[in-house]
Amino acid sequence: ILIVFGGKMGYWNTRGLRGSSFEEMINMTNKDTGILLVGHGSRIPYNKNIIKKIREKYQEIMPDYNIEIGFMELVEPNIPTAFNKLKETGVNKIIVNPVFLAHGMHTKVDIPTILGLEPEVDLEKLHMHQHEHNHSHHHHHREAKSEPVDFDGEIIYLEPLGADDKIVEIISNKINSKLEKD
Repeated sequence: ILIVFGGKMGYWNTRGLRGSSFEEMINMTNKDTGILLVGHGSRIPYNKNIIKKIREKYQEIMPDYNIEIGFMELVEPNIPTAFNKLKETGVNKIIVNPVFLAHGMHTKVDIPTILGLEPEVDLEKLHMHQHEHNHSHHHHHREAKSEPVDFDGEIIYLEPLGADDKIVEIISNKINSKLEKD
């Protein structure tokens, strides 16, 4: 909470009044907050390299924050390893952003479960569905991937990227560059 008194600013958190300048407030927030970008993971190294590159680019514009990447499956670091690395820096808040385009079982069930949050899908109802199509698939994501993380601080779990205008712009630019070449 930002408090203004007699022309001076201060901020308040659960530990009490911490400082009087806006710069001190921002620096305290930067040191107290970690950011975890979560990728799916793949056996193809390119996948991990893309998430690493996104992290590097984001770190350039957010240099004062601790930013880690973790993967849902197949490659390291996994989510708990990356989360614990942030936790060890002494942060009291971790913002988790799945670098997924849309919601699916990983973002609605698996990742929240690993983070010790409530899944957003009723698993009992989920497994009552019928498979009336001519192929089989497995539900490997229902089994526990790892133990939930243990953290006394605040976890802020964000939505996947979604149908953002910037994503539409990226798609448009990629397609238009090919259309212009033809």
